[in-house]
Amino acid sequence: MPTNFAGGLNQDTRSQIVDLLNANLVNTISLTLAVKQAHWNLKGKGFIGVHELLDDVADRLRESADTMAERAVILGGHAKGTVEIVADKTTLEAYPLELQDIQEHIAHLKERFMEVGNAIREAAEVAEEAGDEDTADLFTEVSRTVDKDAWFIGANAEAA
Repeated sequence: MPTNFAGGLNQDTRSQIVDLLNANLVNTISLTLAVKQAHWNLKGKGFIGVHELLDDVADRLRESADTMAERAVILGGHAKGTVEIVADKTTLEAYPLELQDIQEHIAHLKERFMEVGNAIREAAEVAEEAGDEDTADLFTEVSRTVDKDAWFIGANAEAA
């Protein structure tokens, strides 16, 4: 591993946490790309509001991804977020490319946000159990943002 910039964590813990950060990084990048896919293609009642919301959501996801990637490097690892790695490692189902209906996009995005939020909360627990409170806090903050964006998106559903 490259240079470590966080004291108090042994090599095994740092390696475990870097892997955990990268696993959540790829899903966050995958989710960001799904959000942009929906942003470009959605049509229907409420279009402009959801269209603009999704740009803001993508920005927050990119910020969260950046924070996770930087933490991996701080711990002496490498951030692994190339398109090739994301395509190979994401646990998210491929986003449907032919969707247009705004309600279908909302449903697909909400489902993915719930999945990513759950995985990030699980990562926070693992980081805490490993003794890395800083990364646990990072994951907790990211999960709050993901949950809030799930709400922002899901509240646009006709059945909300």
